[in-house]
Amino acid sequence: MDFNGRSGEMVVFATVAEQGSLSAAARALGLTPSAVSRIIARTEQRLGTRLLLRTTRAITFTAEGEAYLRGARRILADMAEVEEAIADQGVPRGRLRVSAALGHGRLAIVPLVAAFSARYPNITVDLSLGDEVVDILGGQADVAVRFGHLPDSPLTARKVGETGQVVVASPDYLQRHGTPQQPEDLLQHNCLRFNFRRAEPNWPFIRDGQGFSLKVCGTIECSSGEALAQFARVGAGIARIGEFSVAEDLQRGDLVPLLQTFNPGDREPIHAVFVGGSAMPARVRVFVDFLVEHHRM
Repeated sequence: MDFNGRSGEMVVFATVAEQGSLSAAARALGLTPSAVSRIIARTEQRLGTRLLLRTTRAITFTAEGEAYLRGARRILADMAEVEEAIADQGVPRGRLRVSAALGHGRLAIVPLVAAFSARYPNITVDLSLGDEVVDILGGQADVAVRFGHLPDSPLTARKVGETGQVVVASPDYLQRHGTPQQPEDLLQHNCLRFNFRRAEPNWPFIRDGQGFSLKVCGTIECSSGEALAQFARVGAGIARIGEFSVAEDLQRGDLVPLLQTFNPGDREPIHAVFVGGSAMPARVRVFVDFLVEHHRM
């Protein structure tokens, strides 16, 4: 690398900060300590101020040095991002960090990631499953798969699918407690509910073309649709959850759909959310395209 230009000077200065000494930075960069010292001195002379205070024991930064270091790191990171985005246009490569909800991720995203990885072997998919909302702008993920209507933000979103809701219970629970025939019958049942903030406190229904909601109660609340489905399977109560969470249970008969005549048919969109723009890495673009093409919910 050419360390004579300003970007090279920034690399040297940032490396000194990371390594903690001129000699350690020199070893990391393949330079001599005297060469590193000259580059720092040249930078200070051009800027007309001291950036480093050197003693026999340590290096400290002046206020100007700390400001220069912050700017240098930001500029170098931007340069690396742009170069990476341009370099991988031909063959997408690199690490792709994906965040998805636990239940949906296990049932829908994991199989797609396996197929995607086979198609793009130069991309390392780093998949995290959990129900927390990650900070994409803060660098916690490259792509997040999110449910529901999204708030306004500088992020880009592409719809990959949607899912409906269904009220379910196990045959064992219904045998012990009876099958509700009207939505109001749920007031006499143990209803299993979500506990996260965006969850609706009431369950919606429709009758004679008019929508209405019902405030249900129960002894169990949970943040995971997959866990609520498991509670329903073991006969703990009645749940209203995403169709994708219980599709296999309904096919096997482990769970029974209830009150379908009163189901309002509301659909919840599923989006892939990411930082868009011209500098978006190709690995993000091809992954989002893959989700849009192959997601089946």
